[in-house]
Amino acid sequence: MTVIVRELRRGDPADAAGFARLRHQALPFMLFTAESVAYDLERAHPDSHYRPLLAEEHGALIGTAQVGLVHDSPEPGQAEVNIYVHPERTGRGAGSLLARAAEEQLVALGATRLHSWVLDSPANRAFAEQRGYRAVRSAHFLRLDLANGTLPPLQPQPPGVELRTGADFADAPRPLFRLDAATLLDEPSDIDREFTDYEAWLTETWRHPLLSHELTSVALVDGRPAAFSAARTDSGTRYATVMTGTDRAFRGRGLAKLAKNHSLHRARAAGFTDAFTGNDAGNEPMLAINKWFGYEICATEVKYVRDLG
Repeated sequence: MTVIVRELRRGDPADAAGFARLRHQALPFMLFTAESVAYDLERAHPDSHYRPLLAEEHGALIGTAQVGLVHDSPEPGQAEVNIYVHPERTGRGAGSLLARAAEEQLVALGATRLHSWVLDSPANRAFAEQRGYRAVRSAHFLRLDLANGTLPPLQPQPPGVELRTGADFADAPRPLFRLDAATLLDEPSDIDREFTDYEAWLTETWRHPLLSHELTSVALVDGRPAAFSAARTDSGTRYATVMTGTDRAFRGRGLAKLAKNHSLHRARAAGFTDAFTGNDAGNEPMLAINKWFGYEICATEVKYVRDLG
């Protein structure tokens, strides 16, 4: 058998569809579509040097890697490499070839620290550790059965609080950019990130093909965006909340829970049957909120880091 590694071909619908299909098979808790894969490549920030890789065996795609620099970190040299191989095609060397190609690519770009998410299994963890990576944290994927589960009832809006959707900000989303940037500061992470580039946020977040403006919920207090729950959907029946947060000045009032509940109810009414989200394993407040909604942990991943000499 011969496995080769190559870059995902820009403008190739078959490559984009293959990448999305492999990610769904290996990581069914996250949303990928051919359109989103192509968009991420075409619209990636130039400073990220984003270059997704594919592993191919006799013409069949069997593995993927997302590779790039963390361009919005104030600490230079931070990079990401996330590798997933088709569950039935492991043990053929695809993961090792993808890792080697990704690491060489990032070293050439000046990377000094590599960050990688690995599904929590003995084989996956051993693969990372054998390459010199060390575990630093873990996170959970959670699933909610929207079709058969019971959502908490919708709560009345407190005085001075108004619920809107992302679509209401379609022509002027800058207030949501400011709220997203503020809540990012409290997101558990091993990489410091800064949202200071509004145009980059518009491209990478607001105009992303998976983002649903209609299902994204925003809680306003006296007209000011105070909390939100950002929703993504695929081309089928899967829905995911990718960020839920509250501005520090408005915490302790249940606004994030209020916004997310309205988003979930609208998603179910729109016909979505599976809801996904992710939480850092140490983020007890958000884990408690998601348990209240009925989410259950369906998988765990571990963040591994490798420092380059």
